[in-house]
Amino acid sequence: MQTPESFAPEEREEPYFEPDEDAFVRPGTGIWALGGRLTWVAALVLAVSAFTDWYAGPDSTGPTLAVIGWHTGVLGKLVFFIGLLLLLLAGLREAGFELPPAIPESLVVIALGSLATIFVLVRLISIPDSIPPPAGRGIGIWISLLAALGVIVAGLLRASEEL
Repeated sequence: MQTPESFAPEEREEPYFEPDEDAFVRPGTGIWALGGRLTWVAALVLAVSAFTDWYAGPDSTGPTLAVIGWHTGVLGKLVFFIGLLLLLLAGLREAGFELPPAIPESLVVIALGSLATIFVLVRLISIPDSIPPPAGRGIGIWISLLAALGVIVAGLLRASEEL
């Protein structure tokens, strides 16, 4: 009986995968990736908090007095528009639009958060003259302050992602 001839094993070429150099790689994971998410959440809370009660208390003509941030003057309106601008910035980033490399987005977020914090602190320290004296600070101004500080923290987290 004849033995079968052994054939050399068939050589298979492994497909070579070359990564695309233009591919976008998301930076960081875990807590360091919170910067983008925290930016739009804090911006949304900041924008909505302009319509919460910044000053509340008993009123001489009725049961309670509540003044929303929008009605406290220009600073209340600016807090709303800063929150709206931050939301627009986060939305444009998700849509693929980026700021020029000379302007880091994290720096813009930190600057806008600092500006909003200053505006809220001014309203926290100085109650407008149009609000009657028995009124005190409401929960909305504290929410605005926490949201503005949250925007600063989000900008710092985004800066650490960019490094």
